[in-house]
Amino acid sequence: MARLPIVTGLGGINAAGRSSNHHAYRRMVIDTLDAEQALETYAAIASLTGRLTRENNSWKDGAGNEVELKAYIDSIKSELLQSTLIRKLEDNLFDPDQVHFHQRANLSSVNGEGFEFSLKTKQLPSPLPPGWEMFPEPNDPSNKVRVRVEQNFEVLLDCFRKNNVNCAGQLPTGFKPELLYQARNHPRALQLTVYAASDAINSLGIDWEAVRQLVPPDQIGVYAGSAMGQLDYNGFGGLLQARILGKKVTSKQMPLGYAEMPGDFVNAYLLGNLGTNGTNVAACATFLYNLRHAVRDIQSGTHRVAVVGTTEAPIFPESFDGFTTMNALADDDSLRKLDNLNVDQEPNYRRACRPFAENTGFTLGEAAQFVVLFDDELTLELGANILGGINEVFIAADGHKKSITSPGLGNYISMAKAVAATRNIVGEEALKQRSNVQSHGTGTPQNRTTESHILSQIAGTFGIEKWPVSAIKSYVGHTIATSAGDQLAATLGSFAHGILPGILTIDHIADDVSQDNLDFLMAHREIGAESIDATIINSKGFGGNNASASILAPHVVKRMLEKRHGAAAIVNFKKRNEKVVEQSAAYDQATIEGKNNTIYKFDHNVLDSEALDMDTVTIRVKEIAPTISLDLENKYADMCTD
Repeated sequence: MARLPIVTGLGGINAAGRSSNHHAYRRMVIDTLDAEQALETYAAIASLTGRLTRENNSWKDGAGNEVELKAYIDSIKSELLQSTLIRKLEDNLFDPDQVHFHQRANLSSVNGEGFEFSLKTKQLPSPLPPGWEMFPEPNDPSNKVRVRVEQNFEVLLDCFRKNNVNCAGQLPTGFKPELLYQARNHPRALQLTVYAASDAINSLGIDWEAVRQLVPPDQIGVYAGSAMGQLDYNGFGGLLQARILGKKVTSKQMPLGYAEMPGDFVNAYLLGNLGTNGTNVAACATFLYNLRHAVRDIQSGTHRVAVVGTTEAPIFPESFDGFTTMNALADDDSLRKLDNLNVDQEPNYRRACRPFAENTGFTLGEAAQFVVLFDDELTLELGANILGGINEVFIAADGHKKSITSPGLGNYISMAKAVAATRNIVGEEALKQRSNVQSHGTGTPQNRTTESHILSQIAGTFGIEKWPVSAIKSYVGHTIATSAGDQLAATLGSFAHGILPGILTIDHIADDVSQDNLDFLMAHREIGAESIDATIINSKGFGGNNASASILAPHVVKRMLEKRHGAAAIVNFKKRNEKVVEQSAAYDQATIEGKNNTIYKFDHNVLDSEALDMDTVTIRVKEIAPTISLDLENKYADMCTD
């Protein structure tokens, strides 16, 4: 029998806040939480953004003044809400009112007799362009030369304009990941990776060293990356722009720009991983593609632990330009048209993303999400937290296409398989009554028609009459590679709190949306923590990358564990889990109090060949108890000669 992949750790960061202990999810549904839970999440946002710390048993505000927690949170509650989720672009990444670009221009003399200008010697191009004559200025202390040009020539003029798109799912205002470790000019996506992966590892409530000393190195996998690579100036963006901007390429821009670099950072600077690694790039479905690798590894028994994640930091001018040119983004003009606003009126940026309603395009977001998976036996042995189970992940391409960005048939296949796999576990009645969908829900006209038709047809096929549908991009934007990671984090939050997030940015369903058998949630739905047995996460990516995942609720997972391992094993598990729960809670509390728990082990315990000891059947690694077996199964024994 296949081993069951169980989510034992969750960490990350998006526009709603920190993922561990479900704080980002709780920000989305904060109006439905009880007072104590809401206070914890407000405090988590405040500490994340530098507005709250605790020292010597005293709470202090961002200026270091002693405060009473509840009164202080009440005084800044509105500010905390406004500094999260989709909102107007802030100027911490770039100034959206002064976006730099070069305007090409052709210079020529007025009378056709040529013209002159002066230039510092060190600024002279080498070799000189054709038609340039240089005349030194011997008495000029500024070391300039006079240049005469007879012919016309082209120049690039520094210009500035206002961005066409002025909203995004930005990380909470004041959150500065580069200050949490030695960032060393790392691209922003890698900064988010270090924070998010640290959050996931710390959320386990189990010392990672204990995991390393129990699980052989080759049975631990890390699958993490980004879809777009690191395209800001410290990554590929700077590499490609340097010449045209008159700057020098740095030694870091090329290596740190690769799409698999988030996983490489986790291996090298957080975990010291010697096992499987890599990423599967699949546009907006990248997270689920990586999750599928991990699920297959754990199911097959080749791996016992997997860390899965994606990071995307696409909020920079060139990214906006690319998506806007594709008519994919909700720009200011189109938002005004939706709401019949005048040209001088500011759009309602909070409602920029409107899945399944009259809409105009998606809203970009930045995020990093990571989960830690254990197999079922390891989960019981370590008393790990059970946040949910990954039943299956299915992938399907679209077949022949006219436009590479247009949808096709693949998502019908992946969704149908995910629903069928869910039915296998929870049964037909539970599928119909106790499952729901976390839709891709981008907020584009094309998505609202195509995805709704897929969901409607699948629901009808399986006899589901009113399938609840959520779309959390309406809160945090479209985070490209990480979008399904955001959906998974929200799903695990729904399992814990029993609240399905509503699509609060819409007040109607568009006429061209298929509604048969579907229940699009336009308000939060409180149904109880154990009233959800399973959630289907759907993801659609450019190019025909479709993925759908069947996610099982914790109470379903525990029921499965008891059936496989027996009641006594569950009793022992619960005893071990008590300490793990305490340690997870202690991490959460410490983070709320402003203590930095970011893991970054640069130049730490670097091993060389002397750390290895091997023979024909075993590899032993210094300081790691479990060995790596070379006694490998011959899977083709029946095809080999004796």
